[in-house]
Amino acid sequence: MTAEIHNTFSLKSKLQDYKQLIKFTLSFTVVFSCVICYLLAPKVVEYDWIQIILLFVAGMLVTGSANAINQAVEKDTDAVMKRTADRPVASGRMSVKEAYTFALIAGLVGVFMMYHFFNLSSALVSLFSLFLYAFIYTPVKKISSIAVLVGAVPGALPCLIGWVAGNDDFGAGGWALFGIQFLWQFPHFWAIAWVAHGDYSKAGFKLLPADKGPTKFTAVQCVMYAVLMIPVCMLPYYFGLTGIVSFWIVLVLNGFLVMQCVRLFIAMDIKSARRVMFSSYIYLPLVLLALLADKIHH
Repeated sequence: MTAEIHNTFSLKSKLQDYKQLIKFTLSFTVVFSCVICYLLAPKVVEYDWIQIILLFVAGMLVTGSANAINQAVEKDTDAVMKRTADRPVASGRMSVKEAYTFALIAGLVGVFMMYHFFNLSSALVSLFSLFLYAFIYTPVKKISSIAVLVGAVPGALPCLIGWVAGNDDFGAGGWALFGIQFLWQFPHFWAIAWVAHGDYSKAGFKLLPADKGPTKFTAVQCVMYAVLMIPVCMLPYYFGLTGIVSFWIVLVLNGFLVMQCVRLFIAMDIKSARRVMFSSYIYLPLVLLALLADKIHH
């Protein structure tokens, strides 16, 4: 009986470790964007739940693979940061070899699923995104704050992957959706880096646009990117993907995000940075769901 309890407990803790290894919540958010953009593709006219589930699973495998490589590479820096010290590789509960083995299998299966169930283009973009995140963005984080720009590309590619999986082309609509998520990451990520600045500095990460830490320059950049999102968010309407209702909803949401960034510029404190961070978390799913709800079937 004791052995059974122990086995159940160790299986549960192992599953918990893998959930942490793939950064489940982050991966879920990324794949959510991918699925919504797939459904926004004009050629996808009805909800095929089998295809949606297959896309979700493939997306989770590819994203999980990238996150596993990221944690294997950054195990020493993760170990010195309070918020990441308990990650399975950093804490020593999982070996680097195990993390890499999982990453290799998950990545290959995920990319193959994209090719087999969708198309070659979406599989190739998935592979490119995985490579860019795991092998370019991850090491650049310690070298220069340009890492945020580099990381924003694989961070936004799920939107394009979803579109390509549904439409089998690299149309303007796919790039518009990519653009929204690309620009969104700057105020979102800088707000996180502002809040966690002490931790990031300790680990040697250069993630804020100014070397001196949270400055007016960082706040101005947040405002700038939030303002840039306004015309980009109008593109789905301009390209005839969605209707006027979502156009106004998205415009209001954009105004709200700009306002939070302006408040950060005025107050220059962690409380305001947290507000930008949480606003950005709410902003993206609401924008994508509004666009989907208002999708125009031609």
